[in-house]
Amino acid sequence: MGSGGREHALAWKLAQSSLLAGGGTLYAAPGNPGISQHATCVGLDVTDHGATIAFCDEQRIGLVVVGPEAPLVDGLADSLRGAGVPVFGPGQAAAQLEGSKGFTKDLCARAGIPTGGYERVSSEDAGLAAVRRFGAPVVIKADGLAAGKGVTVAMDMPTAEAAIREIFAGRFGPVDANGAGAEAVVEEFLDGEEASFFALTDGATIVPFASAQDHKRVGDGDTGPNTGGMGAYSPARVLTPALQAECMTRIIAPTVKTLSDEGMPYSGVLFLGVMLTATGPKLIEYNCRFGDPECQVMLMRLESDLGELLLACAENRLSAIQPPRFSDQTALTVVMAGAGYPGEPKKGGRIDGMAAAEATGAKVFHAGTRTGADGALLAHGGRVLNVTALGRSVSEAQAAAYAAVDRLAAPDLFCRRDIGWREVARERG
Repeated sequence: MGSGGREHALAWKLAQSSLLAGGGTLYAAPGNPGISQHATCVGLDVTDHGATIAFCDEQRIGLVVVGPEAPLVDGLADSLRGAGVPVFGPGQAAAQLEGSKGFTKDLCARAGIPTGGYERVSSEDAGLAAVRRFGAPVVIKADGLAAGKGVTVAMDMPTAEAAIREIFAGRFGPVDANGAGAEAVVEEFLDGEEASFFALTDGATIVPFASAQDHKRVGDGDTGPNTGGMGAYSPARVLTPALQAECMTRIIAPTVKTLSDEGMPYSGVLFLGVMLTATGPKLIEYNCRFGDPECQVMLMRLESDLGELLLACAENRLSAIQPPRFSDQTALTVVMAGAGYPGEPKKGGRIDGMAAAEATGAKVFHAGTRTGADGALLAHGGRVLNVTALGRSVSEAQAAAYAAVDRLAAPDLFCRRDIGWREVARERG
């Protein structure tokens, strides 16, 4: 379920699964032109739980994989499980880990999970008072879902105050409901390097999946406003095996246990945003789905059967199968976005050169495309393409990805030219 670059990567990998051997069918709802190369796209409205259940019954669906966060926060996984349909993804209560920043911070306080200090606020005046107590630098977060754009790292007070005013003016969602603008979290600024770590769980067993680093800022050198992500690479070598083990024992395991103890068992993928501080890893935020574009680079490296892994989570038997295996290579993806993004992007521009880009050995995932009346591929979103390549190092994967980018003819799209720059600098000494 879904229509973005993450879902294209999931469909591409699931199409290779042994679960489809013997005539099985992979459906995508609603999908996109890239996903249609691997799956039968259907026009299901994922907000219509009854229609989704009816489709699953009619087609005898053996596993539903929910790609984006909004249907999970809306309780789709609960509806499917209630109808006896195996589903990969947490229920509505557990999905509050992503659906409410305040919920997650409160859970951390109860479970003793290392994270930054915080204050929850429900009005502009309270928010302004809180940022003045914290002082700059400070982090301001819209409480609810904001497509990856609701976080401001304010290095000065005017920026912090402007971020509070934007949230309570409704920029990220309604202020009079449970939308992203109803509440904010004012949070201690954590100093260090940020990384992403993923784990799979069926609510009892937890297994590490992979690590990645993404690039949130729109401009080279990590400048400009936050976006949903302009590129990523995997693995994140800064997240050493020892640090991953610490994340598992001090952050992920107590999260899963606390949710289970409180009647909100978590099943699916846990996406941990972590800051590597001088005193150890600290939780920045949780997401309840595979990242985008982190999913694309992790699945390029995955050697295991993705379908078997996800079904084992859905059927509460993760302990019975082999943990995921990954290539030793590095994968790197470059996001090509519509001019104007993360503001209003230019749409409708023609995209040519896809075959030439993939002839380099790269994989181009569709994130926001549509097919024109003449069959041409057109841009139709903020983030439009994810150009993804493998290499023996970040430097090599970066060179391969940009070689593929340069084969594309898409004048209305732009990209950062420095994805992976920190690790490239480390590799060059």
